[in-house]
Amino acid sequence: MEILVVEAVERSLLTGQWKGHGSVHETVPIDVIKTIQDIETEVLRLGYAATCLHAFLQANWTGPDLDVQYSDFLAFPSEISDTATEELLNRKAIAELSYGGEPAYHLARSPLFLRLAQILFALPYSRCPTAPWWRLRTWLVHQQVLDEPVAVPDSVFSSLEPLAKALSSDHDLLGRLYLEQGLLEHRLSNDRSAAEYFIRAAQATQLEYELSGALGKRTRFQQTDVSQLVLLAESRHREEEESGSFDTLRDLEQSTGPSAGGTTKLPETLALNDDTLLEQTKFTASQANVRSIGSRLAHLDPAAQPALHALDQCILLSLCLNVKNTSPAHGLTNEQMSAFVDRVITRPANWSVHTMALLIRSRLESTRTRTVERSTLQLQALVDQMPTADSSLAERLLYIHDIPLPSRWELERELALQYISLGVTKSALEIFERLEMWEEAVKCWQSMEKPDKGISIVRDLLEGRKTEAEVVLSRSKTSTGARRRFLDDAREAKLWCLLGDLEPTNALEHYKCAWSVSGEKSGRAMRSLGGYHFARGEYAQAILCLRRAVAINPLLHRSWFVLGCACIREEDWETARQAFTRCVSIDDEDGESWNNLASVYLRMEDSRLKQQVDGKKDQTSGTIPFSNKMLAFRALKQGIKYRYEDWRMWYNYMIVSMDVGEFSEACRALARVVEERASKDGAQCVDEDVLDRLVDVATRAPADSEDTIVPDAEPERASITSSGIQRVLTDLFERTILPRVSSSRIFRAYARLLTLQARWEGALKAYLDSYRCSTAGSIEKGETDVGKWHEAVGEVEEIVDVLRNFGPRVDGSKWRLQARSIVRTFIGRTKDFEDEPEWERLTGLLEELRNED
Repeated sequence: MEILVVEAVERSLLTGQWKGHGSVHETVPIDVIKTIQDIETEVLRLGYAATCLHAFLQANWTGPDLDVQYSDFLAFPSEISDTATEELLNRKAIAELSYGGEPAYHLARSPLFLRLAQILFALPYSRCPTAPWWRLRTWLVHQQVLDEPVAVPDSVFSSLEPLAKALSSDHDLLGRLYLEQGLLEHRLSNDRSAAEYFIRAAQATQLEYELSGALGKRTRFQQTDVSQLVLLAESRHREEEESGSFDTLRDLEQSTGPSAGGTTKLPETLALNDDTLLEQTKFTASQANVRSIGSRLAHLDPAAQPALHALDQCILLSLCLNVKNTSPAHGLTNEQMSAFVDRVITRPANWSVHTMALLIRSRLESTRTRTVERSTLQLQALVDQMPTADSSLAERLLYIHDIPLPSRWELERELALQYISLGVTKSALEIFERLEMWEEAVKCWQSMEKPDKGISIVRDLLEGRKTEAEVVLSRSKTSTGARRRFLDDAREAKLWCLLGDLEPTNALEHYKCAWSVSGEKSGRAMRSLGGYHFARGEYAQAILCLRRAVAINPLLHRSWFVLGCACIREEDWETARQAFTRCVSIDDEDGESWNNLASVYLRMEDSRLKQQVDGKKDQTSGTIPFSNKMLAFRALKQGIKYRYEDWRMWYNYMIVSMDVGEFSEACRALARVVEERASKDGAQCVDEDVLDRLVDVATRAPADSEDTIVPDAEPERASITSSGIQRVLTDLFERTILPRVSSSRIFRAYARLLTLQARWEGALKAYLDSYRCSTAGSIEKGETDVGKWHEAVGEVEEIVDVLRNFGPRVDGSKWRLQARSIVRTFIGRTKDFEDEPEWERLTGLLEELRNED
C-alpha cells in the first residue's frame, strides 16, 4: 500500500491536483532550477502530508464532519482505480496502523489520512527542517489511535535537537516544540521527562506563573474571607510577530483545510447552579491579599488577572496534568489542578483550548456530590459540539497539537464510564455498543448480571454472525466469509483474548488461538498467556510468554511486574532485576516494585554462590556485596516515598540501613514501624536487636566527625558521630517508642543511652523501669518454675549493682533503701524456693545491704 500511495500522491502533485506549482524562468541555470524544484517538491509533499494529518484530526478530534472523498485528491492508475475503493483503503489503513502488537481503533473515521501522513512524513526531507516536528505530531496522533501506548523510536526526539537550536530566537515556536515533546512523553507515561519539557516550554514563551494564596469566599453563606489557592499567571507582552525563517510552519498550521466562515462561538460553559457553592471563588479585590515572599507576580489582582495567550493556556493545562501525574491522589491534588483550570477558563482564548479546560474541570468535578451533575452534563455538551460548525476550522486546528484533547471515541467512552459511576449502566452500554468497544460492553453486561450475553456477543463477532461496523451492513449484504475477513488480525486476536477472559475453563485454548491468528504479533495474547501460567504457578512458562510480551510492547508496567515476580519464584535474579528496573523506570511511584527490586539486589549474590557450592541454598548475608546492599538501600529509600504507610517496607528499610551503616535512617524506619504497629502489636513491634545495635553504635562512634573511620571495603558507608546518633536515638526513644510501648529490654537500651550522656538520674530511673518489666519485677507469689526463678535472681543482683553504681551520683537518692526494698520484696514473693542453692545468695545480698548503712 505504501508504494501505491506514494505514487498516487506524486501523480497528484504532477498533474496539478494539489495546487501551488509555480513556473521557473527558462533563463535560470539548470542546477538552480533543480534545487528550486527539489525545494518545491519537498514543501508541496510536506504540505500534502500536513493537510492529511489535519484532515484526520478534523474527522476524529475537532469536527466539523469531513466531507471529502479519497478520489478527490488521489490519482490512481486507471487499471486499479476501480478496485481501490474507499472501503478497501480504509481497511488496509486500519490494519497498517496497528503497531507494536496493539490494534488501531477500527471505527476511526478516514484512517487513510493518517496513514498517508505517516508514509509521506517518513520520506527524506533534506530541504525542510520542520519535517521532524511533523513526524513527532504524527506519532502523537498515532499513539492515541492504538489500544495501548507503544514505544517510539529514539530518533523521534533526537532529530528535533537541531530544530530547537534554530528556533531559539522564536519564543512561541520553541515553546510549542517543547510542549509537544512533553505531551508525547506524557502519553508514554514518562512523567518526569514530560514535566521537564512543560517547564522548558513555559520558560521559552516567558510565561510567569505561581501557586499562591489569596483571601476569598467559596460558598454563598461564607461570612469571612479565608485563604484560597490561586494560580497567578501572566503572559509576556507579544508585539506583532515579524517574519522569520519558519513562516512555512505557521502558514501550514493556520491555512491547511477549508475554513468555515462566520464568527467564533466558544464551547458552552455550563453553570453550576448550586445552592451552596459559588460558580467561582470570589477573591477580595486587593493585591495586598496575595502573600508570597519574593513573588514576581505580586502586582496581579487575583480577582481580575489579565488575559493569557492561548499558547500559554495550553502550557498551563499541561502543567495541570503533570500535577496529577506527579502527586498522590488526595484532595490537595484536585485543589492544585482546579487552580490551573480556573485560570484558563475565566478568560477563554481559543475553541479547542477552552474545550480541553472544560474537559479537565469535568473530570475534577466528577468525584464530588455537589458538582457531579454539572460534570456529566458538561461532558455530554462537549460530545455534542463536535459535529457543529460554531467556530472556524482554522481556529479549532490551530492549537490541536498543543493540548491532550482526546478523540471523539475516547470522549464518548469517558462519558460512558461516568454513566457507570452514576449507576446508569444501560446508557453506558448503548454508547459502548455503538462505539463497538466490546470489552467495556461485556463488563456492562456482567454488572447487569447477564455475563452470557457478553460471551454470545464475542462469539457472534468471531464466527461472523455479527459484523463490527454498521457501515458494512448499510453498504451491502455481505456473505459470512466476507464479514469474517473484515476483522483484521489484531482485532480478531483481541476478541479471542476477551473470550479467554470470559471463559476461564477454555482460556488457554483461546489465548493460543489469539496468538496464532495475529501472526505471533499480539502483545495482548502473550500478556494473557503469561498471566494464565503465573496464576497456576507455572512460572517457567509464564516467563517465556511475558518475555515475548515485553519484547512486543515494552511500555506496559504490569507485564514487567508479573515477569519480575515470576523470575523471583524461579530464582532468576538477573532477569528479575531487569524487570523491576523497567517497572520503576515506567512508573517511579510504584513502591512495590522498588521493594521487590531491593529484595532482588539482596539475593543476586546467592545465585552466583549457589552454582559454586554444590547446590546449597543456605547463604549468609555476608555473601552479599556491599554495593548490592547500597543499591537495595537506595531502592527502598525511593519506594517508601510512595508506600509511606507500609510498615513492612519500613522494616526492610531499617534492616538494610543497619547493614550499610545508615543509622539515622534506621532510626527513622524503626520509628515509622512503631507508629504503624504499636496499637496492634505492642512491644513486639520494636526490633530489640536493632535497638541494641543502635545504642552500641552510639557508644562506639567517635565524638568528632574528623575522627570518623570509614572502612576501606565499604567506601559508601555514611560516617556518623556520637553526638549525631545520640540525638537521633534520644528523639526515637522519647518521642516515639516510650510514649507507645515498653519492655524490659527497651528500658535497658534507653538506660544505656542515658548513661552515655551522663544523665545519671534518668539512667537510674530507666534501669528501675526495666526491672519492673523484667521477670523478677513481675514474678508472682506461688511461682513454681525454677528456671524462671533462677533468671529472676540474676536480675535482682543486677539491679542492686546498678543502684550501687548510679545511686551515689544522683543527689538525694535513697538507693540503699530502694535496693533493700527490692531484695526483701523478691524474697517475700518467692519463699517457695528456699531449698534452692541460690537462696543463700539472696539472703546474703540483703544482709550486705543492711550492713552498708
